[in-house]
Amino acid sequence: MRILGFSQKWSKLDFPEFTTFRHTRGDRDWDVGEQVQIVIQPRRKGGGDKLGIAEIIGKELRELDPFFAHVAPLVTKEEAIADGFNSREDMVYYMEKQDGLDYISIFNKLTLRWVDDAGQ
Repeated sequence: MRILGFSQKWSKLDFPEFTTFRHTRGDRDWDVGEQVQIVIQPRRKGGGDKLGIAEIIGKELRELDPFFAHVAPLVTKEEAIADGFNSREDMVYYMEKQDGLDYISIFNKLTLRWVDDAGQ
């Protein structure tokens, strides 16, 4: 089972279903129906805090950069806020900072549902 890591415990993780945005992966992209281990700070010594298991129930392509919006729909302000940000611009800044990039590529918008929330 693959790990789906988060840098912090976002409030969205308290809901039965939640979304997250992840880069598309050339080696093995995320799949609907796949179960993943949700972990806070998975690269931390000791492996991070395991929150439970979730199933990917939806996957859609999205973009943050309006110059490439012809490939996939832009992330909306409402989607960014639902994902835990104050605005779409805050989301762009966060993603650029996290990735160390000065541009944004295509993302998967994953919708997940808790299968086992480890007592959360």
